[in-house]
Amino acid sequence: MAITAAVCNSYKKEALEGVHLAADVYKIALYTSAATLSKSTTVYSGTNEVANGLGYTTGGLTLVGFTTALDTDTAYIDWTTDPVWAAATITARGALLYNSSRSNKAVAVLEFGGVDIISTNAAFTIALPAPAAATALIRMA
Repeated sequence: MAITAAVCNSYKKEALEGVHLAADVYKIALYTSAATLSKSTTVYSGTNEVANGLGYTTGGLTLVGFTTALDTDTAYIDWTTDPVWAAATITARGALLYNSSRSNKAVAVLEFGGVDIISTNAAFTIALPAPAAATALIRMA
């Protein structure tokens, strides 16, 4: 099993088709090292997602503050608030961003450096990159 960071190929195609909209609800779910996620992931699945309970709810969190921008010739999407699971006991190896308004279609896969990130009754925070074309999670150049 492996988690490989990528913008999902299905998302790239769907973005050009106008499937994903700024007003949609985007979520982020956490996964264990047993998950298989990559550029080929097309939809959110609960298989090998972090266990429900102790601060984590199946399906993850809603991302807040959807924004888009253009930096020279690169367009990008970002969210203004980092996702935080407060007082959580979580062991995760990666995450999936997905669009819950569009049948849970996959957007992007995050991989946490090949190691489990663990919180024990503490905040589990994913620090999204600063909003700029060079570091945004989702960018089209």
